[in-house]
Order: sequence, then structure tokens, then C-alpha cells
Amino acid sequence: MSVTLRAIEEGDLEIIMRWRMAEEITRYMNTNPKLTLEGQKKWLADIRENKDVRYWLIRVEGEPAGVINLTGLTKADGVLGWAYYVGEQRLRSIQTALALEMSMYDHALIELGKSAVISDVFSLNKGVIQLHRICGCEVVEEKKNHILKEGVYYDVTFMRMTAEHWKEIRGDKKYEKISFL
Repeated sequence: MSVTLRAIEEGDLEIIMRWRMAEEITRYMNTNPKLTLEGQKKWLADIRENKDVRYWLIRVEGEPAGVINLTGLTKADGVLGWAYYVGEQRLRSIQTALALEMSMYDHALIELGKSAVISDVFSLNKGVIQLHRICGCEVVEEKKNHILKEGVYYDVTFMRMTAEHWKEIRGDKKYEKISFL
């Protein structure tokens, strides 16, 4: 398995738009957007200028597969948010998920020297919650009826990995290291 990351380019926007509007992706996200190519171009220009966020295109075996991002890069407290999805179903695997998550911890908590990484996950997304736990994340809080999306309330599980905890456990983890350029 070969997983690489690179900056998002304008030529990636149509496929990202397709992934981001796919029901299998949006069912676990806070919104079900109706995107346009012009809107995506504006989004790309905005994230290129925003020093607080960073987005990468995930490539598996050289093929575009999904998107991963970090937020809060300029926050003084050193706590980052993160999220990702693999939009190409045939390129999903537990090995890719583990490599992405644990390499992101290396990048954020060791290379960037941040204090913690947090995520919020729809509580019904049991597989991702379990994946985060396997990687060493702790559940910080569970909020009932936290997100209202299209008339339905969703519970949300908040999770965290601290730099201290990651440095303690990372030596025991086996994963393909991915470079966050």
C-alpha cells in the first residue's frame, strides 16, 4: 500500500465536490452541501490564503482517494482539529486509515509541536470511533442531540490525542508513515 499526500489543486475540485456530496460521506458530516465548481474554486482560494487550516489530497497507489485537513494551526493553545474522508470506496482500507491517523499525529504533535489533536465524530459512526480508540484516542465527551441536520438531531462524540500520550504510545504502533509536506 502506498499512501501519499499533496496540496489540493484546481484540477482536483470536481472529484472532491463529488466525494463531498456523496451520501455515504455526508451521512457522517455536519452538512449535506450542494456544491458548485465556482464555489469550490472560491473555497480553494480561501484555504490557500488561510494560515489557520491546511488541506491535502490523499492518494492511494497514485490515485486520488480523499481529503485530510488540520484546523487551528494559528491558535495559541496548540490544539488542532482534524478530519478526513476517503471518498473512493475501492481505495478504503484499515491500513490506510491507521496510516493516515497515526502519521497525522506524528506531524501535528511531533513535527509541529502542537499540544493536542481533537475530533468530533457522529456517535453512530462506531467504526471511526473504534479506529480512533485503536490509535490511542480518548473520548472526552459525548453530547446528545448536538447537531441538527435536515430535521434530525445527531449525538456527537468528542475525542482527543495529547502530545504527551502520543509520545508514550507511538513506539508500540505499527503503521506506514505518510509525509505531510
